[in-house]
This record gives sequence, C-alpha cells and structure tokens, in this order.
Amino acid sequence: MEPGRSVLAGTLIGVGMMAAVDEIVFHQLLAWHHFYDRSTPEIGLFSDGLLHAAQLVFLVAGFFLLAELRHRQRLGARRAWSGFFLGAGGFQVFDGVINHKVLRVHQVRYDVENLLPYDLAWISAGVLLILLGVLLMARSPSRRRRQ
Repeated sequence: MEPGRSVLAGTLIGVGMMAAVDEIVFHQLLAWHHFYDRSTPEIGLFSDGLLHAAQLVFLVAGFFLLAELRHRQRLGARRAWSGFFLGAGGFQVFDGVINHKVLRVHQVRYDVENLLPYDLAWISAGVLLILLGVLLMARSPSRRRRQ
C-alpha cells in the first residue's frame, strides 16, 4: 500500500468534485455568484470557465493516480476516501474563508440582507467534510499495526 499517494489521489478528486459542485450548483443553476464577481459579467463567466478547467485537471490527475495505484494493487482505499473528504472540505473552507472573506472575489450569495447564515453554512459544511476525512484517516490501518 502507498498511503501517501492514496491520500493524494483522493484529495485531488475531492477538490475537483467540490469545485464541480460549486460551479454547477451555485454558479450555473442557482446563479448566486461567479468565481470572480468584481468585474463585468463577461469576466465572471470567463473566471467560471477557468475554474471549470482547473476542476477537470484535478479530477483527471486524481483518477489517473487512483487507477495507477489500483492497477499495481497499492491503493489504500480508506486513505483515498480520507483524502477525498479532506480535499472536498479543504476546497470548501478555503473558498469560504479566503475567496469570500479575505480576497472578497465573490460572496456565497448576493441580494440578501444577512450573509452570515450563508457563510456559516458554507464553511461549516467544509469543516464537517474535513472532520470526516480526519476520522477516516485515524481509522485506516497503518503499516506499523500490520507488521
């Protein structure tokens, strides 16, 4: 088993999947925001395209690494799942704290009186995913226990 590479594969897939959910649900279906909302709508749409391209790169890289590990029978499945939740939650928390609050490139939603419930829900969801990833990591077998 290659635990570090298994976590990496899952993390790449988790980041890519959460970016896809964010883009599809919040950028396209609900139209709450674009990746970059501090310019024209055209720039906002262009920034969404860049996010989509990056998300695809993360997904493809993660799945190629996962397939390679599985082919060589070196995949640590629980570690990969742990990485998935760590990556998804990490993306969510980074987006909520850095993009929304520090850099202010966009907010979760516009045209609402109080952003706090949206921010709390957004960041809390990410923290819960990270906690799930940590729990899975703690419950995965280590090499020391198997030797």
